[in-house]
Order: sequence, then C-alpha cells, then structure tokens
Amino acid sequence: GRDIEVLIHPQSVVHSMVAYCDGSVLAQLGNPDMKTPIAHCLAWPHRIASGVAALDMAQVGRLDFEAPDLRRFPALGLAYQALEAGGVGPAVLNAANEIAVDAFLHDRIRFPQIAELSERVLQHIEPRPARSIEAVLQADADARRAAFGMLESMS
Repeated sequence: GRDIEVLIHPQSVVHSMVAYCDGSVLAQLGNPDMKTPIAHCLAWPHRIASGVAALDMAQVGRLDFEAPDLRRFPALGLAYQALEAGGVGPAVLNAANEIAVDAFLHDRIRFPQIAELSERVLQHIEPRPARSIEAVLQADADARRAAFGMLESMS
C-alpha cells in the first residue's frame, strides 16, 4: 500500500494526519493560514506566535474528507507515479512542474497542459537512484532541459 495518501478536505483545517499501527490517527489542525508553517520553519525547533488566531472548532463545525478523483487532479497521479518510481523521480516531477507552471503563468500553455508536460518529462527521464545530491541536481537539470525542449512543441 501507499505510505502517503491524499484526501480532499474543503475546510483546510487538517494539515496532516499520521496513522499508527494500533489504528489510531493523530492530526495536526490549524486555521488555514500560511503564516503558521512559515513561523514554524523560521523558529524551528521552537514555536513562536505567528499572528494567526487560535482554531475555534465550534466555529469550524465539521470536517469533511473525500478521496481525490485522479482524472480531475492528474498531477496527483503523477506524484504517486514519481514516488513509486523512487530515486530521482520526485525531483524530475518537481522540476518539470516548475517549468510547466511558469509557462502557464506566462500564457505559453493552458492549465491542463501543466500536467501533460510534467507527465511527458517524467516518462522521458530514465529512472535512476538518488544516491547523492549531485545525482538529484543532475536529474533536476535534465528534467528542466527536457521540459524546455518539449514546451516548443506545445506552445
């Protein structure tokens, strides 16, 4: 099975959950505000005030979850593929996605083409182990070069 699963959670209150072998699940909850994780990173390993209001569960009222539709969210399916491939796969997907998103933001491709370009690059770059930072950086560079080349045929 997958060690990482994604759920659609419209309230954006549960930021992560960890399932334990005894069947229990611990969740990290908070108001949906990026100031919280930024403060966490800036102060690690300590906690500092982020300026985000405390979570009021009575105000939230309910928490909904559903499995994602991979046809509607094709990039999520690509992320699972990259994880399953292992090695430099996630770095390749990340690099391709960054190039694709930039192209979209500059009106070079349409939104659905972000996942299309990312998938093409992921299939193009040979899977290999991530034995060193150099191997990961090389895969990143190879993916970016491939994405730029493929963009020409998509634009």
